[in-house]
Amino acid sequence: MFTPSQQDVRRFFCETFRKYQANEILTPLEIIASDWIDQHKEYDSVLSDLETSLTTDYSMEQGNSNPFLHLSMHLSIAEQIKVDQPRGVRAAFDILTKKFSSTHEAHHEIMECLGEMIWNSQRNGLPPDGNAYIEALRKRVSS
Repeated sequence: MFTPSQQDVRRFFCETFRKYQANEILTPLEIIASDWIDQHKEYDSVLSDLETSLTTDYSMEQGNSNPFLHLSMHLSIAEQIKVDQPRGVRAAFDILTKKFSSTHEAHHEIMECLGEMIWNSQRNGLPPDGNAYIEALRKRVSS
């Protein structure tokens, strides 16, 4: 399993942004990332400054939202939907997309559930609970 460091993730998004802005050839993963970067123009100044990005503390305690975490979650959700893993995430995405008439808003709804699952996993020192994640998605779909 590939486990990039925080610095690796930040470099990936900054380099993808640079290549996208310069109309350079992107890898398949960079194409997906650039689509999400393009939908988050508020991150342009962060992504254009690699050195600052590498040293900025985006912790909640500092009151900063983390653009790299946000974009990473979009990538993770896109991959989950593509392979329907955990099973049911694609169906939930389809329903949420229709419900909100927006793939972006559907991603954000899923992101809330994914973030909660990750937070619970870290807080309890347990592996991520895919069943709890899907159950949270089902609740969002039905509300």
